[in-house]
Amino acid sequence: MTEPLIRLRGVTKRYGSGQAELLALKGIDLDIQAGEFVAIMGPSGSGKSTAMNIMGCLDTPSSGQYLFHGAHVEGLSRDQRARLRRRYLGFVFQGFNLLARTSAQENVELPLLYRGESAAVRRASAAKALQSVGLGGWEHHTPAELSGGQQQRVAIARAIVTEPAVLLADEPTGNLDTQRSREIMELLRALNADHGITVLMVTHEADMAAYARRMVRFVDGCVDADEPNLHPAPPAAAASGATV
Repeated sequence: MTEPLIRLRGVTKRYGSGQAELLALKGIDLDIQAGEFVAIMGPSGSGKSTAMNIMGCLDTPSSGQYLFHGAHVEGLSRDQRARLRRRYLGFVFQGFNLLARTSAQENVELPLLYRGESAAVRRASAAKALQSVGLGGWEHHTPAELSGGQQQRVAIARAIVTEPAVLLADEPTGNLDTQRSREIMELLRALNADHGITVLMVTHEADMAAYARRMVRFVDGCVDADEPNLHPAPPAAAASGATV
C-alpha cells in the first residue's frame, strides 16, 4: 500500500487545565489513503469533530504527529497551515456560510480571490465548479433565490473550485431534508469516484454514512471501530437536477 495521504500517530487534544482539563482526543492513530471516502461517526463529545479540525489544519494537536503527504504538520506555524489549507483542502459545513448579497458565481470565486487569481481565471474556474455540481446557468442567483439543496451545492462548488486533494465535510446534510440530503450525498460520491477527491465526512446519520466506502467510529476520544462499508447506499435511479 502506498504512503497514506494523511497519517495521525498518537494524536491528543487537551482543552483547559487542572481540574477543568478535557482530553478530547486520547492518542489517535489513523491513516487516510488518497482517493478514499471516509465517514467519521460518533456521538456528541466523542472527538470526531476535533479530529476533523486537526486534519483540516483548523486546529493543532496537543501531542502526537500529523503527517500530510509525508510532511509533518503539527509543528507548522499558523501561516504555514493556512497555506496548506488553501492549496490542498476544501471545506463544506452544515451551515452553508454563503455571503447573502453575493451571487453564486461570486461566492464560489472567493477562495481564488484569496489566492490572488485574476478575474478571468476566477470566472472560468467558478463557472466550471458550478457546472460540476449541477448549477450551470444559476451563476447570478443570490442565496435568497436558491433552495437549501442548491445553496449547499454552491458551498460544495466553492470548496472544490481550487481543485483540492481533500474535501472535509462536517455534517453537510444537517440542514437538509431527506431527499436533498441524498442528492448532496450522491454529489459527494461522484466527486470522489469521478474526480478522485478524497472525502472525509463527519456525520451522526447512519444513512448518510452509508454513502462512504469506509467508516471510522469515535467514542470517548478514541477510535472505537474502523472498517470498510460492506453495504453502501445504492446509486440513485436518476441523476438529480439543479433545481433541488
